[in-house]
Amino acid sequence: MRDESTQAQEREPHWPGMVALFAAASLNIFLPPALAAGPGWLGALLVAILASLTLMLPDWHRPLGHATTALVTLELAFALVRLIADLAGHRGVPLELLQGALILWSMNVVVFASWYWRLDAGGPHHRSRRGVYIGGSFLFPQVTLSADARAATGTDRWRPAFVDYLFLAFNTSTAFSPTDVPVLSAWAKVLMMIQASISLATVVMVAARAVNIL
Repeated sequence: MRDESTQAQEREPHWPGMVALFAAASLNIFLPPALAAGPGWLGALLVAILASLTLMLPDWHRPLGHATTALVTLELAFALVRLIADLAGHRGVPLELLQGALILWSMNVVVFASWYWRLDAGGPHHRSRRGVYIGGSFLFPQVTLSADARAATGTDRWRPAFVDYLFLAFNTSTAFSPTDVPVLSAWAKVLMMIQASISLATVVMVAARAVNIL
């Protein structure tokens, strides 16, 4: 039976998810004023406050984490609607619109990586308690290995970390579909369709505007 220190070492760290959300919210600072939802620093400040409350109130980690992710998601949605409206109406400075599109594409990756990380297999707390990746919504390559192969590669107790979900979200935004990780559950498929649609809309609208300018 493992002692408490060993179990603590195996707990999934939560700081990567909070840092990623803070980075996504901070990108609002660099958005053109016409696209930002209020002052650019406001979103980063709210995320920092919620992150601090999460550290002080461990029992509230899950609802506060969901609230933080939802906040950044709303910022992304607001800026995306404004970007599409400006592009469709031929408003705005082309260079600023391109800058805004690149920032929104980056936010899209981080925001949906955070959702996958928080929702998959019950979230980081449940994955840590189980010790292994069970009942997840994504079929990661490590899960498909045989027991002997996992033992040989040292992945017999493997479970995904935030970087795995970040890689998954990056692939979804670049290829507009999952690549090496099949999707199993309905909620994950819906989120992936939304993410790919946002990425596709951003890329297509910017490309169309670039063709008009040329």
